[in-house]
Amino acid sequence: MGLAGFSTTESGQLLLLGVLLLSVSMSVGEQEGENLSGLSDNPDRAIFAVRENGTTCLMVEFAVRLVVPYDVLALNRIDLITEQASFTLPRSAQIEGKCDSTESEIHISWKDHAYTLRIFFSKELRAKGEEIWKVSKIQFVYDTSESSQFINAYNPGKHTATTHRLSALVTPVGRSFVCAAQQTLTLISSDHQKGVTVHMYDIQIQPFDMVADFVFSEPYKCMTDQRERLEETLPLILGFILALIIIITLTVYHFHLKLSASSAPPQLPRDRSMYKNM
Repeated sequence: MGLAGFSTTESGQLLLLGVLLLSVSMSVGEQEGENLSGLSDNPDRAIFAVRENGTTCLMVEFAVRLVVPYDVLALNRIDLITEQASFTLPRSAQIEGKCDSTESEIHISWKDHAYTLRIFFSKELRAKGEEIWKVSKIQFVYDTSESSQFINAYNPGKHTATTHRLSALVTPVGRSFVCAAQQTLTLISSDHQKGVTVHMYDIQIQPFDMVADFVFSEPYKCMTDQRERLEETLPLILGFILALIIIITLTVYHFHLKLSASSAPPQLPRDRSMYKNM
């Protein structure tokens, strides 16, 4: 007889099932989040990574500021007025995540999970066979009973703010998105449809196809940075072109004077006394 009274065939099937379950559990367990913010020399910029099977599958570097509206009682203790809590994403946050071939996500939590920022990524095949990745959803869970940010909040509790039909930070597959300029996104909260604002800046993100462990692939700069770069360099380019035109004009004028002088007929003297010796 096999294991615990099972036949040899049944025991083999149970053993195979056990190995498969163990393999799945190990595969899930091997996905882990790492906080690398200590490597950043920018006190506002955090670095978070999700690793799978001992290598990085998703990494983000950015600074994030969140603005969250909430209700407080007015002085008459009857009416409600709206205040705003504004805070930055702490570099000491806890990280979780999940990687897949076409979808991935990162969860960033702090203050004992009073706050959790979730960013979801997906791949997409577009026209002409172009494959891109994008941020497909952002979700922010917050607790207005956390009094260090939400002072005197009315009816405090947990709320979830989520984007709808998001397609942000669109980037060719195999490259990392880079943007120094601020990117602003609005999330709609379960707290009476209030708008939660997420500001991200000094960004470098890659959710798929990392070139190596903790190493981003070739950067893809956002249009805002490209425009700002053009605005910075355009005056220099125009100044160079203007200086070149002036130099060319002066050079042509100089050669024109020399040619005019060499081709001019000899001038006859006007003083008739000079003809005596002729």
